[in-house]
Amino acid sequence: MATKYWTGAHTTHRLRYHLVILPKYRKRVLKGKIATRIKQLFFQACQINKWWIDELNVQPDHVHLLIQTKPRESLSQVVQLLKGGSSKVIRIEYPELEEYLWGDSFWSDGYFAESVGVVNESVIKNYIKNQHDESMEAEPPA
Repeated sequence: MATKYWTGAHTTHRLRYHLVILPKYRKRVLKGKIATRIKQLFFQACQINKWWIDELNVQPDHVHLLIQTKPRESLSQVVQLLKGGSSKVIRIEYPELEEYLWGDSFWSDGYFAESVGVVNESVIKNYIKNQHDESMEAEPPA
C-alpha cells in the first residue's frame, strides 16, 4: 500500500517522511513492554488517521518511522498526534517513568523529519530542467 500513489478528490500524492523522535532527555527507556506499547500506539494512530507506517524501529533512546500521510495534514500535525497521544497513554500506563521524565511530556520537544521519494533529488531536478513545451518551439502561423 505505501509504495502506491494515493488519490483524493482532486489530488494524486505520495507523501512519505522519515521521522526520528526522542524521549525526553534522550533517556534509554524505550525497551521491553514500553517499546512494544509505543509500536502499538503508533500503528493505532495511523489506522485511525488513515496514514501508513512502512517501517518502524524503536531503539532504546529514539524511534525511526517511515510514514505516509495525506496532504490535508501538515507534518507538524502528524508528529503532534503521534507524540501527544502516545505520551499521554505511556505516562498513565507506566507511572514509574516519572522518576526519569519530569513534567508532562514523554517525548522531547523536537524531531527530525525528511521527505522521502522513489527517486533522488538530482533525478527530479534533471526531469524538471529538461521539460519543454514543444508547441512553444513551433513557428508561429504566417
